[in-house]
Amino acid sequence: MRHEIERFPIDGKPAACEEIRRGHVNATYLITTDTGARYILQDVNTYAFPRTYVIMDNVAAISRFLAAQSGEKPAMISYIDTLDGKRYYDDGRGGAWRAYRYVDNSICLDRAESDGDFYECARAFGMFQNALCDFPAEELGETIENFHNTPERYRQLREAAAENAAGRLGDVRRELEFVLEREETASRLQRMRDAGALPVRVTHNDTKINNVLFDADTRRAICVIDLDTVMPGLSVYDFGDAIRFGASTAAEDEKDLGKVGLDLHLFRVFTRGFLEACPSLTDEEIACLPLGAYTMTIECGSRFLADYLKGDRYFSIDYPEHNLDRARTQFKLIADMEKKWDEMRRIVEEERKR
Repeated sequence: MRHEIERFPIDGKPAACEEIRRGHVNATYLITTDTGARYILQDVNTYAFPRTYVIMDNVAAISRFLAAQSGEKPAMISYIDTLDGKRYYDDGRGGAWRAYRYVDNSICLDRAESDGDFYECARAFGMFQNALCDFPAEELGETIENFHNTPERYRQLREAAAENAAGRLGDVRRELEFVLEREETASRLQRMRDAGALPVRVTHNDTKINNVLFDADTRRAICVIDLDTVMPGLSVYDFGDAIRFGASTAAEDEKDLGKVGLDLHLFRVFTRGFLEACPSLTDEEIACLPLGAYTMTIECGSRFLADYLKGDRYFSIDYPEHNLDRARTQFKLIADMEKKWDEMRRIVEEERKR
């Protein structure tokens, strides 16, 4: 039993605890009390997120902003303050715990089971971003500094390769060469951001479908969850990360690379839902959507590869080569995007005109 839940004002006493194995970073538990009330309890990975207070301050700020809006707006998970009024519980041993009420009749999906699921995922993230288009993004803190600063990710990869802390460099020279050859293209969005060519928005930055709650009966999206990486960013980051994960023809850790590619039909489904839900996108942002998919995929692959070289310190793994397998799927997906680049751009333009 996770007794950390008793630091929060809950209904009843904890009676059951089930670990939810979802995501790469935080530990998540479903707590049921003797009254039948259910809560989600999370142990925030403070190695990955050392600035937990920034995460919770960001969530509080955007929650207040959305609550003050009228009309249609995305639902938000409401975290529960601790018994002493804090936004999370610091256990004094490096643990940072937070809690919220379990949303009844809700489900999370590891993969889209239909076009409708992926379309609803697109609408959820598009609506989240659109609802916050007038929020002053500069007021949010960076929960992870330089999170989507691709040139900085390249620097970290080179540093990991030079240090070779886990002694694995000899096994990944081909993968490392693949990434480094594409640095110029992968860094283009950051240069555009630095030049002011793309607006900085409030972005979710982890737009996998398992970060959307769905109604179990209607399969409509209820809200987005896991807001640890909400911070200033580019709209195309959110679009691109969703495509990287959801429009791939294989799992993120698929070992048979022959199964890995970009599903152009799913690319169209997500593009349609995202554009419909986020009409505030500029023409330049829309034109950069394919580049967002490309950039997020190669950046994520570089992060998996760097973590593998460091000895798997950031992402949780199930076996020793897990991060390497994840990196290889991202690089195979990049290779397929390069073959389908013209079709990706055509689909975006067709959906924009709709």
